[in-house]
Amino acid sequence: MSGLANALRRHPELMVAAVLVLAVVVIGTINPVFWQPSNLFSLMRASVVTGILALAVLLVMLSGGIDVSFPAFAIAAMYLTIKAMIAWGFDGVILPFLMASGIGLGLGLVNAAFVHYLRMIPLIVTLGTGTAVRGFILGVVGTSQINIGQMPPQLIDFARGEVLHVTQADGSVAGLSSMVLVYAGLAIAVHLLLRHTMLGRGIYAMGGGVEAARRVGFNIRRTTFVIYGLAGALAGFAGLLHGAMIWTANPRDMVGLELDVIAAVVLGGASIFGGRGSVIGTMLGVLTLVVITNSLIILGVDTTWQRVVVGLIVIAATAVTAWRDRKRLA
Repeated sequence: MSGLANALRRHPELMVAAVLVLAVVVIGTINPVFWQPSNLFSLMRASVVTGILALAVLLVMLSGGIDVSFPAFAIAAMYLTIKAMIAWGFDGVILPFLMASGIGLGLGLVNAAFVHYLRMIPLIVTLGTGTAVRGFILGVVGTSQINIGQMPPQLIDFARGEVLHVTQADGSVAGLSSMVLVYAGLAIAVHLLLRHTMLGRGIYAMGGGVEAARRVGFNIRRTTFVIYGLAGALAGFAGLLHGAMIWTANPRDMVGLELDVIAAVVLGGASIFGGRGSVIGTMLGVLTLVVITNSLIILGVDTTWQRVVVGLIVIAATAVTAWRDRKRLA
């Protein structure tokens, strides 16, 4: 029994995977519709944007910080990019995503400057920058929603791509969004960064203690700017992808998404104190949260109570993380 407990402490992904399997079995037993390919593909599609944002949050949390500005950065990058595409009559794909990622990168570097040079608390910094950016978009750029008729066609076509088609029992065809591959590619890139580079080791070291990381030779300034810059770039990319996938650009979108994403990262085993967490755990946490939310919808649970469930997940996952860290230090 103690061996199992030690394994779970060393590999929290196993616990997340067990919770995910249990949730899937229970939900599928209650409502067999859950097992239909169309629903399973829909769950994977719903994980894409949340998952990319969760990768951004993971980077910051591993370093011992917390970021709540990413939804505002994502929406700013998405809205500004699509506005520019419409104004310039440009209908490509690669350049818009580079532009959105660049906007997010620039905003992320602003966070890094406040955190590193002014020694400000990351939560306060990102709360302030997120609020300021969203206020700027609504107050200066505009509040009008860009609907499907105004959206750049190639952007929509890119997000509508599918890589797998399955014929269901009723004869309808279900397709798996190719955006799942984009998400997987970014996840692999972040995993390689964290596990196989000195920069990744520096991120984990900062989570164990900034001063200790500095004493062993890590460049704290560079690492901090890379963390927040990359987190901002991922947020910008996810924002434009979000707009392309829902065929509209709404500057008021993603309000309150912070809780869902942070819940997924913590549920995936990342420590709120920094230094512990993984990409695979984060991806499992995102999928688990999406599955639970989907099951509540299937069961007809009111939206208000869905938020209660997400809040309880955050509390429970944080409590487990704190218990795990205490056991490790004991």
